[in-house]
Amino acid sequence: MKKHKGFSLIELLIVVAIILIIAAIAIPNLLKARISANESSAVGSVRTLNTANVQYSAQCPTNGFPAGLANIGPGAGDCAAAGIIDAVLVTGVKSGYTMTDVGGSPINGVNTTYLVTATPLTVGTTGQRMFCSIQDNVIHYNGTGAGCSALAVGGDPALQ
Repeated sequence: MKKHKGFSLIELLIVVAIILIIAAIAIPNLLKARISANESSAVGSVRTLNTANVQYSAQCPTNGFPAGLANIGPGAGDCAAAGIIDAVLVTGVKSGYTMTDVGGSPINGVNTTYLVTATPLTVGTTGQRMFCSIQDNVIHYNGTGAGCSALAVGGDPALQ
């Protein structure tokens, strides 16, 4: 009788089952780590946009805060394109989040307020929380992934 070398079907099935069990444990943790990394990046971007808004208002006092991301993005260094933030952030999408920066409440053509928001592209996949900030430079979040607004930041107890 010949003795065959190699693995039996049972042995291969056991190895595949072990690999599937390890994958079932590891994949959710990897997804949580990616969400955490995206949220950290979003908070850093909101912080950068807060600083950019303050710098722009000092650089262009006749405009106040910028009307949008394009005003603080790469360019000639004037008040139309101040060159304060990089080309990636000015696109409005970074690390699974959509960034907005909107100047508001113009008085005699000068924006006296702004609202920066970072919203996950897909809640639960790219991020869980929405982040926002106004001219007080305090970063707030909403755990549902939506709901940050200038009014909400001013006094909504649901925002942290």
